[in-house]
Amino acid sequence: MPYQQAIDDMTQWVLQRRAGEVGDRLFLLEHPPVITYGRTTPLADLPVGDDIPLVPVDRGGLATYHGPGQLIGYPVVSLRDRGPVDIVRWVENGLVAALAALGFPAQRRDTPPGAPSLVGVWTPDNRKVASIGLRIRGGVTSHGFALNVDPDMRPFRDFTACGLPDVDMVSLAELAAEQARPMPTAADVRDAVAEALSEL
Repeated sequence: MPYQQAIDDMTQWVLQRRAGEVGDRLFLLEHPPVITYGRTTPLADLPVGDDIPLVPVDRGGLATYHGPGQLIGYPVVSLRDRGPVDIVRWVENGLVAALAALGFPAQRRDTPPGAPSLVGVWTPDNRKVASIGLRIRGGVTSHGFALNVDPDMRPFRDFTACGLPDVDMVSLAELAAEQARPMPTAADVRDAVAEALSEL
């Protein structure tokens, strides 16, 4: 799905949820290549002269890449009746559980005071396999996460991903190759993510 179409549709998804016309939903999809960046992204973090479109977005987080081979998830969830909820932690824990079910150990990381944000999902050796950037408005979440299943990882070398100049981004395909194990299908990954997040 083209990124702008998803953003346009997301506006309607949020309005429907806010009005109580539908329940909580998780949209799982894939985008053509695009680099998106949040409002606080330094211009120095963005690529120069790249042919991948750059799109400013109204979400948390800094710059990231979306492209074929990623699983993009947009949870549209009402937080109004849930009391205090750390929705970012919920997404992190759900993705960690999904990857564990697929045989990939993963973890979330706490951000030390004053350090760049470590929100996302990481391998045990601190490579980043999923990025998270959410927005909450009117008690309803939008935007979401990008899990690197089997994308072209080269675009990550052309900009500063997530405001972390030394971050090593990795995909499940790369991890499977390192472990000399079969790679789960895209459908298996999608289903594991949907199940883990719904159970939480």
